[in-house]
Amino acid sequence: MGFAAPRIVEVEDYLGWQIEHLIFRAGNGTGEDIPAYFLRPQTGHRPVPALVYVHAHGNNYQIGGVELTAGRPALQGPYAPDLVRAGIAALSFDLPAFGARQHPTEAARAKAHLWQGQTLFGQMLAELMTAVDFLGAHPAVAADRIGALGFSMGSTLAWWLAALDTRIRATSASCSFADLASLVATGEHDRHGIYMTVPGLLPLARSGQIAGLAAPRALQICVGLQDWSTPKAAFDLARVDLERAYQTVSTVEQLQFHVEPTSGHVVTTEMRAAVLEFLMGALID
Repeated sequence: MGFAAPRIVEVEDYLGWQIEHLIFRAGNGTGEDIPAYFLRPQTGHRPVPALVYVHAHGNNYQIGGVELTAGRPALQGPYAPDLVRAGIAALSFDLPAFGARQHPTEAARAKAHLWQGQTLFGQMLAELMTAVDFLGAHPAVAADRIGALGFSMGSTLAWWLAALDTRIRATSASCSFADLASLVATGEHDRHGIYMTVPGLLPLARSGQIAGLAAPRALQICVGLQDWSTPKAAFDLARVDLERAYQTVSTVEQLQFHVEPTSGHVVTTEMRAAVLEFLMGALID
């Protein structure tokens, strides 16, 4: 999926930095406008690390890339102020069916893709790889220090992105990492949106094996064991597969888990602190 260079439609000051409101134009024949939010230092600042920030789902289609600055209740507030303090830029898209792209709906988009032998999940990942393209070429960004960050749907897409794109140096994924076959066996898979459907995947690879393709690059997985999306048995199997992948390339120190036995589908205060500590260590130190 190709994209034309984005146009800037608005620039606003943000805590001494700036947010550029961008419009990307899909080059796949649809001509669809794709809004994005680019949090960056003011012009003239030295290049800084940057994140592909991937928003969540939560059945709230009105919240897209603006989650970066507006947050949502499960996040303990937006990440943008913390990223400015840490000196990390971020780019966040309205993914298909969210924000200004609510029509067609998630279901309509997913069905249309499946009829064509494609997936909505694949479209989302292709767009996120374009975000990496943009950041890697931007003068405000240190091209060798690009990471990914996401919660819930954003978590799943973040670790998949890390598996597929070696330009991602470090990834933090919160509250969505579990063995999918285990979720299917218990019926919990049905609580995920239809976007997360990849026909024929389960006979080929497990979640932990896919995430393991990120090795030897830095990866942090954060979960709460009372979270419907990360039940202990499904998480444990995915964790074993992922640890095995990092052990194979002798880089276990690059893999980090933050596990909270009593928390659910939410980024707790402790989890939030762990995420920021990880990102600063992996992208700045």
